[in-house]
Amino acid sequence: MTDDGIDYAAVFQGLPGMVALMTPELVFADANQEFLRMAGRTREQVIGRYLFDVFPDNPNNPAATGMRNLEASLKRVAATGERDAMALQRYDVQSPQRPGEWEERYWSPVNAPVFGPDGRVVLLVHRVEEVTELIKARGGPDTGRTRVLEAELYTRARELQEVNERLRQAHAREREVALALQQAMLPVPGPVGRHRPAVRYRPAVGSLNVCGDWYDLVDLPGDCVGVAVGVAVGDVVGHGLRAAGVMGLLRSALSAASRVADGPAQALEVVDLYARSVDGAENTTVVTTHIDWDTHTITYSSAGHPPPALLHTDGTVEYLDQATDPPLGARPDLVHRPEDATAFATGDALVLYTDGLIERRREDIDVGLDRLADSLVRHQGIDPEPLADAVLLELLPPGGATDDTALVIVRL
Repeated sequence: MTDDGIDYAAVFQGLPGMVALMTPELVFADANQEFLRMAGRTREQVIGRYLFDVFPDNPNNPAATGMRNLEASLKRVAATGERDAMALQRYDVQSPQRPGEWEERYWSPVNAPVFGPDGRVVLLVHRVEEVTELIKARGGPDTGRTRVLEAELYTRARELQEVNERLRQAHAREREVALALQQAMLPVPGPVGRHRPAVRYRPAVGSLNVCGDWYDLVDLPGDCVGVAVGVAVGDVVGHGLRAAGVMGLLRSALSAASRVADGPAQALEVVDLYARSVDGAENTTVVTTHIDWDTHTITYSSAGHPPPALLHTDGTVEYLDQATDPPLGARPDLVHRPEDATAFATGDALVLYTDGLIERRREDIDVGLDRLADSLVRHQGIDPEPLADAVLLELLPPGGATDDTALVIVRL
């Protein structure tokens, strides 16, 4: 029983359709009463057992494909986290009263993921509608027409499944391209100062695993490599390959400008000018920081981006929000962008992120900033890698965010 007074276990058992829950290893975790009734099995015969030990293919039918098709669908849902509606399947079931005898059965299955707190698939929902009676409809003056419609329905269902499989293969190829693009444009950075930063990249749910969010860390000119470092994050409007292409252009431009500009504000002015010639770059937000270990100073400038957080060793959080200007290309003419600086102490942590981490629909942004600060303070003192994991776990929705998210944490 939950706080709202609803017994969801009872609701699950009382569902009018056939529904089962399986682990990603295809072991039955639960099944509702209708599933057991229609399958002709008891809970003891199903729960805790491997799916295809309970429901193998009919060995008397060498053309049987039901088990293979169902296994492919469930494994695809477990791997991608995406719902899969299968075409009509013939999947014979062994009679519980007469072992060795197989009943011809037809099913219309839908498989869907259940996500855990970390966003991974922890269970598979297998909902199935039996349509055997429809397929086997006989009798009356329309017997011939019924058989023709049955054959037509089955043929169209198989064709639909083949089309879906081709679409999945095309999507898989596009996803491979997207992953290669992401890895090329967002490599894992090396050490910054005496520590390796933690970087995280989470695309929105349903995207191709690429987005318009980016991060960048560059060594700045100086007498000693690593004494001065530029750290930036940005957010291009939109998702997918087009936004990722714009992101790559702006990230490269900012990386180059940071190495030659006199401070982060001037670097943003250069990128602002460049963004005006890039289709799709308008209203991009970005914040860039220059960390100087000699003076223990962070200089920063923001183009409409959420403010970086400076987590101090005393457990307080300071938001760097004193040098904020509109996004790239948002003004009709170029102006000098603001710049500010703040001091840091050894052991502090600088946290840069994109709005997917803190913003929620119909919620004031200050609520998200307070939520981030609370999470940082709660985990203050741990290394950047576990700190990044803890922040994402606490701030992102369990099923994944509807907006892209990039996160960078640097121990100072």
